[in-house]
Amino acid sequence: MLRLAFLVALAIAPPATAETVLAARTIRAQAILAPGDVTLAAHEVPGTYVAIDEAVGLEARVVLYAGRPIRIEDLGPPAIVERNQIVTLIYRTGGLAIAAEGRALARAGIGDRLRVMNLASRHTVSGHVRADGTVSVGPLSPSLLPQE
Repeated sequence: MLRLAFLVALAIAPPATAETVLAARTIRAQAILAPGDVTLAAHEVPGTYVAIDEAVGLEARVVLYAGRPIRIEDLGPPAIVERNQIVTLIYRTGGLAIAAEGRALARAGIGDRLRVMNLASRHTVSGHVRADGTVSVGPLSPSLLPQE
């Protein structure tokens, strides 16, 4: 009897549908998405956002066109470092910490990988942007090797 009730409930329940987040209007690159900038469509597109909350507050990395699905790689955390901005490079290993100034070679948000030119040595290194705007570079990273 329980099995029959379960089968009846399955037949009555609407089918599960996946949704896709679409741009509600054309959005310029570097714009921060607000709830009114996105909408949901009833179909699923692989590699796209499926909930509005996932996209709101993120920055558009490329131009988003109205009515088109928003792919995961189209959005990222809002940039806190601008291109050509002077940033502090932090190198930590064990109990040693070294700080140096560098020039950012691109825009980046928290957690993004960023190439930075060390102003003292003129070498380019890569590191990850931290919440305070510093760039953390570390040992055993190929980014620490001099580039010619």
